[in-house]
Amino acid sequence: MYLPRLKELREKAEKGQKEIADLLKISQQQYSLYETGAREIKLCYLITLSKYYRVSIDYMLGLTDKK
Repeated sequence: MYLPRLKELREKAEKGQKEIADLLKISQQQYSLYETGAREIKLCYLITLSKYYRVSIDYMLGLTDKK
């Protein structure tokens, strides 16, 4: 599952991959794979990121433009 807005949200929040990886308690390398779509992200991480960025999961998935 590719999250087209994951990198955009991180950059808009002025955070590095390492900071977000630390939030999720994973390695920066693993987070990078989620951001590029090379690895499927776990639902629990999606929920955490949705709350962190204050956007819906649908927005993160690119299914809606409504945050």
